Amino acid sequence: MGLLRTILIILLVYFGFKILARLFAPLLMRFVAKKAEEKFGGQFGGFQNPNQQSQQQKQKEGETVIDKMPNQNKKSNDKVGEYVDYEEID
Repeated sequence: MGLLRTILIILLVYFGFKILARLFAPLLMRFVAKKAEEKFGGQFGGFQNPNQQSQQQKQKEGETVIDKMPNQNKKSNDKVGEYVDYEEID
């Protein structure tokens, strides 16, 4: 009797999980797709939040805007060696 009861419980859990997975899988997929869309949209600039859109509207067409200034403290490395000009000999 105990073995039959255990098998019935396992089958009930299995089929219950299948039914719940069919109900909640579309909701889960929709949630995952929305998060991926937000992530990739932020990287490629396709989808922007309202703050970025308002900043772009304030700029005039053809105006050049620099968002990040380049690093001015670049120094050449003198320890590399010296350049030797050469010619190929046929």
